[in-house]
Amino acid sequence: MGITLGPNQYGKAEVRLVTVDREGPVHHLKDLTVSTSLRGQLERTHLTGDNADVVATDTQKNTVYAFAAGGVGEIEDFALRLAEHFTGSFEHITGARILISEHAWNRIDVGGTPHDHAFSRPGGEERTTAVTLQDGKAWVVSGLTGLTVLKSTGSEFHGFPRDEYTTLAETDDRILATAVTARWRYSATSGIDWTLSFDEIRRTLLETFATKHSLSLQQTLYAMGEAVLEARPEVAEIRLAMPNKHHFLVDLSPFGLSNENEVFHAADRPYGLIEGTVLRDDEPADAAGLAWYSLPEF
Repeated sequence: MGITLGPNQYGKAEVRLVTVDREGPVHHLKDLTVSTSLRGQLERTHLTGDNADVVATDTQKNTVYAFAAGGVGEIEDFALRLAEHFTGSFEHITGARILISEHAWNRIDVGGTPHDHAFSRPGGEERTTAVTLQDGKAWVVSGLTGLTVLKSTGSEFHGFPRDEYTTLAETDDRILATAVTARWRYSATSGIDWTLSFDEIRRTLLETFATKHSLSLQQTLYAMGEAVLEARPEVAEIRLAMPNKHHFLVDLSPFGLSNENEVFHAADRPYGLIEGTVLRDDEPADAAGLAWYSLPEF
């Protein structure tokens, strides 16, 4: 029986990086978590322990900090610069994947005016990007996580099959709440205003969630993805994961009270998890290449 080394990569995970742009009296923060992974001719270290081809993960961490000294800019461009450096500086490194999460900070208002250098952090939403570079070809998958949304009406759920284990009541008016994780693959790696694109995609996701009368969370997911592809030609496909943050009507009858769809128990688990991909059907089958390599499917 033959045994061989399969696909592999290694790197430095979750490098915490904060930069302060001090040009002028108004400071600007970038708060990132950066993970690097390298691929290539790494058989010797796996099979014999010879580390001649191993770019140490500590070196990768230091490179992240050194590159930040010149300014981070857009996280997509920063990831591309890092990937190009690693694959261009070491002949035996043929591929790189750079993951970046950006943690938002808002300026503190003082008397209605944003402070120059004091910030507060909003909720858990993060902007993300995943850049993959292999043999000179690059892919950019950007996205967001933790976009928590709720609508108090405009959502139904009925018509599902029933068997001896079904207890869920059908409803034509329910709370619909979820925390959206979305990742979208760009059709190009240059010529895109990354921040404008991100802002418009996020706006489209929110507006579609709010306005689509929902008969299922699956229907809402598809409508959100479809709206993004219709509005943003630079996006080739979008993948969404949307846990159903259940709100169950509380039975108040033991207390002699009625509950007219007003009082709910918010359950954190277990929860329904709805996942799906929306893509253009006219794109070449191999266009995605390694864009999603080792990323969660949704």
